[in-house]
Amino acid sequence: MGQKIHPEGLRLGYIRDWDAKWFNLRQMPDLLEEDRQIRRYLRRKLQGASVSRVCIERAGKHLRVNIYTARPGIVIGKKGADIENLRKDISDITSRKINEVALNVMEIKRPELDAQLVAEGVAAQLEKSVGFRRVMKKTIERSMAAGALGIKVRVSGRLGGAEIARVEWMKEGRVPLQTFRADIHYGFHEALITMGKIGCKVWIFKKELFKKTREDLMEEAKLIPKEQIEQIAAEPVKVAEPLVVEPLADDDIIPEEGI
Repeated sequence: MGQKIHPEGLRLGYIRDWDAKWFNLRQMPDLLEEDRQIRRYLRRKLQGASVSRVCIERAGKHLRVNIYTARPGIVIGKKGADIENLRKDISDITSRKINEVALNVMEIKRPELDAQLVAEGVAAQLEKSVGFRRVMKKTIERSMAAGALGIKVRVSGRLGGAEIARVEWMKEGRVPLQTFRADIHYGFHEALITMGKIGCKVWIFKKELFKKTREDLMEEAKLIPKEQIEQIAAEPVKVAEPLVVEPLADDDIIPEEGI
């Protein structure tokens, strides 16, 4: 009990992909530190741009950074000026030439279904002294209205200014954490209030992969010609004949040892 596994790390290589796509055994420690510096810089620089995650790809000397955000206009800036400044800063951090660094901005169409953005929204409202139960309830309603199959919101800390920290959570729908084919997004963020930090965790169950819907089954049924369906339905059902076992003759019986 109590030994939890990251729901996205559990599904890596199965239905989830890695946020860092490169492999280099010799320079592994240096490149890992470089990735951490890039992500920390982008998080600090794009604090109000609703950035969900940052994916880093490497191919030789070239570096590609994919920024997933719900507000791409803020990241790109006027006439692409801000994104060019980001490219220059990342090239300085990684000691690479600017033509070896590429930045791609990926737009998130439905921010209500992105767990990281939802967790950051919950934390932002808690910092404005909004009641935590009201925040959780409104967050769940918005995500379920956007098409989520299930959502769970959990906040922990000195809720409501209480002296003793506690944990409160709300859930609606299904959140099958142990089902590998379930596409579950997880997000975590901390709210800084006068009483201290309040942790906000969000699990969103978007869909179940490798499962045929009713529409898919109907499409498969349409692929069989109508005449063939009527022919199959008209054929009589064959009943399996019972298996008859013939008794062994006396010569075929092998005596047991020791008799």
